[in-house]
Amino acid sequence: MGFVVTDVAAFSHYPLVALPAIEPPAILEMVSSRRERDVRLRGLVDKYVLLVARVLRNAGTAEANIDDDVQRVFIALSNRLHDVRLGAEKAFLVQTALNMAAHSRRTTARRREVLTEYPPDTGDATVGPEELAERAQVRRRLDQILGAMDADLRAVFLLYELEEMTTAEIAAVLEIPTGTVASRLRRARADFRERVALLEGSAPRTEVG
Repeated sequence: MGFVVTDVAAFSHYPLVALPAIEPPAILEMVSSRRERDVRLRGLVDKYVLLVARVLRNAGTAEANIDDDVQRVFIALSNRLHDVRLGAEKAFLVQTALNMAAHSRRTTARRREVLTEYPPDTGDATVGPEELAERAQVRRRLDQILGAMDADLRAVFLLYELEEMTTAEIAAVLEIPTGTVASRLRRARADFRERVALLEGSAPRTEVG
């Protein structure tokens, strides 16, 4: 014979646990919000992961640290996703990557470590060893030049010349006026040309008139 409650009052001395009043629509809204957040984050990872990796690489992050730092950049985005307005995600990611690369350079300099190892490029099986060596040499020179440039000039230069961002986009990323971007870009280009000439042993001569 099953247990049958015949007198509810008989159980009144048992303490009752107050449960939060959560309406079913509220629960559905929470679940929906999380799904939308996950979809948005996944879309941003798919769209910008290579951009973030390139910015980290070109801004001086050690090759061995790029994968970890890419993850850190997107973790930062995940933690701040509700604060980042729609359409501003690219600026947030690029700025975060630049800041992280700057920190990586400072850390590496303090430890007196070599920034980058240059593994052979195996992406194209048709490329011969001579061309691979030439590519590695060009990459080393570019790293050397960018690493020697002023941080403000380097940021504008690599975003404009390597990432092909517009001056307006760069201004939004760096939170500076477009006129400042243009000025820094002119100086960065001149600085870059001079450093290339010095590396090639043909520094421009100053005319005396």
